[in-house]
Amino acid sequence: MHAYLTELLSLMAIFAFAIVSPGADLAMVMRQAIVHGRGQAIITSFGIGAALMVHVSYTILGLGLVISQSIYLFNLVKWLGVAYLLYIGIKALRAGKTDVTAATGDVTTAPRQQQSALKAFTSGFAANALNPKAVFFFLSIFSTVVSAHTPIAIKFSYGLVMASFLILWFIGVSLFMTTPRMRAAFSRASQWIDRTSGVVFIALGIKLATEKAA
Repeated sequence: MHAYLTELLSLMAIFAFAIVSPGADLAMVMRQAIVHGRGQAIITSFGIGAALMVHVSYTILGLGLVISQSIYLFNLVKWLGVAYLLYIGIKALRAGKTDVTAATGDVTTAPRQQQSALKAFTSGFAANALNPKAVFFFLSIFSTVVSAHTPIAIKFSYGLVMASFLILWFIGVSLFMTTPRMRAAFSRASQWIDRTSGVVFIALGIKLATEKAA
């Protein structure tokens, strides 16, 4: 049991740096919070956590190694990710002004319709799942930190802990981005924030397009 705890702590020490690093996931949650509100951003956070478990699962089951060694599969996942990032980036650039309703504290956007829970979850899931860099990240840390003799059930429990911490981190981001002060600031600069987030998503898509399989 002590060995398993050491493995988990080692994984979390590495994973903590990945959690706080700016990237598509953080940009997605921040935009969800300021455009669609706290609830949708939290749902998006769960989508990101669910996608992380997909990465953990195929890594544990050996599929991560297969993808990392297959140029075809790597490029398939990569270009799906590039297309998705460019899509949400262009959509953000074309978005209209967002107004914050002071009476209710809700974020409403005209002429957009309110985002469904399923769409919020899918947005987070897709942003994380369509990131081929995650293949190499989890393959590398699991292969270097986790013993080959560690039971699969224990390895999956590591993944659940990592996903839980990831969800909690982004829930914190969601709460911070929906405080009254942040909402007021967003009302004054909503269109510029949309444009900036759009540029970020497009830049991430272009960066991902240049990634090559190791």
